Amino acid sequence: MPLIRAGFRVAGEGRKHVVMSDGNRFLTIPRSNPIDAYTMGGIVTDAGRGVEEFKKLL
Repeated sequence: MPLIRAGFRVAGEGRKHVVMSDGNRFLTIPRSNPIDAYTMGGIVTDAGRGVEEFKKLL
């Protein structure tokens, strides 16, 4: 998972979402599959990464 490679760890899990943290930021990731592009773009931005940097983690 790209976010794990970026230093994020699972901080909590619910039925519909997973919360991940790198110690400074918390991200709420929906469990829906697939995640739409708009939501994924927000997650990448909230993670403090650029789209190109995130693509390299895939």
